[in-house]
This record gives sequence, structure tokens and C-alpha cells, in this order.
Amino acid sequence: MASSAAGTTAAVDIPDNIQPKDWRKTGIIVAFSAIPLALLVFFTYLPFFNMVGYSFYKMKYIGTPKWIGLQNYIEVFTRPDTLSSLKLSLYYMAGALIQVAIALYLSTMLAFKVRGGGIFKAVYFFPYLINGIAVGFIFKFFYTRGYVFDTVLQWCGFQLDALPYWLKDQSINNWSLVGASIWRYLGQNVILFIGAIMSVDKTLYEAAEIDGANKWQQFKHIILPGIQTILVLNIILSITGSLSAFEGPYVITTGANGTATYFVLMDQLAHGSQKVGLASAMAVVLLMIILLCALLQQMFFKYVFRDADDGVAKAKKKAAKIERQRRKMALKNAPIVRNGSRNSKEKAVA
Repeated sequence: MASSAAGTTAAVDIPDNIQPKDWRKTGIIVAFSAIPLALLVFFTYLPFFNMVGYSFYKMKYIGTPKWIGLQNYIEVFTRPDTLSSLKLSLYYMAGALIQVAIALYLSTMLAFKVRGGGIFKAVYFFPYLINGIAVGFIFKFFYTRGYVFDTVLQWCGFQLDALPYWLKDQSINNWSLVGASIWRYLGQNVILFIGAIMSVDKTLYEAAEIDGANKWQQFKHIILPGIQTILVLNIILSITGSLSAFEGPYVITTGANGTATYFVLMDQLAHGSQKVGLASAMAVVLLMIILLCALLQQMFFKYVFRDADDGVAKAKKKAAKIERQRRKMALKNAPIVRNGSRNSKEKAVA
């Protein structure tokens, strides 16, 4: 009985599952992919490569460019104004770290049930919705001598003559601009951190409380490992963004009194002095600095969080390993179909 069943199975051909290709569907996919790809190429990559080419010329917007090789790049690293503008990025980097720390503190409280939490979230996020130029004008009047900030400080008992010029005094004006940047971008980080913290499994907090862990220990061993990806991303974006600070110093001070950041100086050279080649070289150098900073930050955080794991990553790796082994065994034991029939080896076994 068993032999007859095996013979019947062996005699039956297994047809190939061949379906005609839907060229219409393929054409639609290619068309929809080609449009954004073309926009990306024509408006991002081509201008970038043109800018790299301009960096090797001494040129203006009108006139014949002159090939000077690496002279523009040498000038970028030898001009005093470009080096001083790069140093100003340290102010904004320090502000970025302060901003992330404040956002992490606020989001840790607002992620849980807090009276009026929705109102606070809206208040913190609202400045991010305001246009950067409008924020610049707001703080331009805010820091002006005798206006809002000075008036508030006088209400607190300070004398106007004892207060510094917030936008003229070079010992404090860059910190004033950093404060405006923190005010604008704080809400974005708060919302991102809140979303990451709320995604952490609630049972972990309950288990930690049973074990007697306090709030700081819960933050250190549950929240930080749980939001590691968002935390690293926010810090990288904040620090790399500080290298390209432009709107604040451009609108508030127009780069005067030692507040010209790298981007502001680049704008002045390109549009004021029409040194297009030098400005292009500055842009290329800035891109290299941003990529280097991003790489160093990723290496740093990979080292810092090398032992931080909430168990999810290990579970995913183990599950992926088991799935690979299962597929390998299934592929090894699967029947081989050739020319509409199974392999001769399997026919013999059947």
C-alpha cells in the first residue's frame, strides 16, 4: 500500500509556478521612483559637484574664472576670520549639549502623568514652529538696550547701568545668541525624547520599583538604555547643526562685534565680496568637518553604550540567528524542481 502511494506521488509532475511579468506595474514603480530621484540629482548632487569644481577657481558671479588649484583651501585654513568663525562653533556646541541635557530632564518628567502635561508640551514645542527669521527679530528686540530683557532684570533689582550690552559686549554676545538658539530648538528635542521614553516597556519600571530602585537608578538603567538611539541621534544633529549656525547671528547682529559664524562669513564672502571660489571651498571644508564630527560622535557613543542593553537587542540577534538556521534547514530539505518534475534523487527516495 505504501509502495503504491509512493509510486503515485513520483508519477505526478509538479508544475513550475511561472507568472507573466506585469510590465505596467513595473513601469509605474519606475516612474514614481524616477521623479524624486531626478529632483535629488538635479537639485542636490549636480549643484554640489559644481560647487566642488568652483572651489578650484578664483571667480566671481560675472567674469572668466581662473584656475588656482588648492589655493582657496589653503586660504581657508590661513585666513584669521575663517579660523575665528570656526572657533565660534564651540559656543554653539556647548549650547547644543546644554539644550539636550535640559530637554532630557524635562521630557523625563513630562513623559509620565503630570498635571497640565499637554500644555507644557505645547509651550515647549511652539518656538520650534516659529520661522527662524521671526525668532531672530524677536531676540533682536529682546536683547536691545533698555528693552524686554533689561526691563525684567530691573524688576529683579538690577541697575541698568550695571547691565552689559548683550549684543555688543564680545565677552557675552555669543552666549546671548546661543541662548536664543536653545530657546528655539529645545521643544523639538523634548518631543522626540518624550516619544522615545513612552515607548519603553512599563513593566520594567514596575520590576525596578519592586527591587527597590529609586528614580535616578530607573533613569540610568532603564530610560537611558531604552532611548539610546534617539539620544545619540539628537546629540549628533545638535552638534553638527551648531557648525552651520546662520539665522540667529545673521538676523540679530548681522555678524557684527565678533558674532560672524562660519556660515555668516561664507555668505559675506560669496555675496558681498563675490569670492565665489573661496566660499565654495569653505562649504566643502565645512562638509568634511561635519562628516568627521558625526563619525567621531558615533564612535564615542558606541564606546559609551557598549554595555548598555535593555535585552531587546540581544533578543533580536538571537531570534535572527534562529531564523537563519531554520531557513537553512528548510532550504536543505526542500524538494528541488527542475523542468516541471522533482530531482531524480527525490524520486528515488519517494
